[in-house]
Amino acid sequence: MSENAPEGFSLGNFVELARKTVPPMHPGGRPIVLGFAVGALVLRLLSRRLGALGFLATAWCAWFFREPKRVTPTRPGIAVAPADGTIAHVEQALPPAELGLPARPMLRISAFLNIFDVHVQRTPAQGEVRQVSYRPGKFLSADLDKASEDNERNTVVLHTPDGHDLVVVQIAGLIARRIVCTATEGDKVAAGQTYGLIRFGSRVDLYVPMGSRVLVEPGQRTIGGETVLAELPPLTGREG
Repeated sequence: MSENAPEGFSLGNFVELARKTVPPMHPGGRPIVLGFAVGALVLRLLSRRLGALGFLATAWCAWFFREPKRVTPTRPGIAVAPADGTIAHVEQALPPAELGLPARPMLRISAFLNIFDVHVQRTPAQGEVRQVSYRPGKFLSADLDKASEDNERNTVVLHTPDGHDLVVVQIAGLIARRIVCTATEGDKVAAGQTYGLIRFGSRVDLYVPMGSRVLVEPGQRTIGGETVLAELPPLTGREG
């Protein structure tokens, strides 16, 4: 080690700093990144310049599928953001029909993810996964109002220890053509736990019970697993 190195500096310190600075990759992105890397090698055989562009594209793809660690609030009775993005809508809406839930309106908080956002999805609260439902559909631009109803989607119903049912919907977008969901019925999950991924621009809807106090506004940026979207109402009687 150089005599001019700062006191206490070591290669181990540098590696640890790099590990904390560069987020790990979500497993769902590894096949895509591998494909980009193989393509870059082929391009490198044809042209040094094309190869350089290919490796840059591979690096961008690896960055796109990043899964940064998040610090999730631990106080009870809240729902945190299931995704990074920009709040597009806060409105009353019925939960997705394929779930077979009672036709009672809930508060829907919609977040739009652009291609620069982290694209993993996280559970909004601690609880048990009661239902997972996939529905094929269209690939309209995810920032359109009707994307919540018409686009391809995957829905998770989460039952919290307090007795609330929360609904999280991964929605494909104009470019997104692949939704990954690792949650299965019966899973016990922690708040902020990663459970899915949408490949490229997309949208995530969170449905919370009526009477919840929504703490975000359209246009506000959210951090998945950290931003508190709503305070859930106290249950009366033996609901849930």
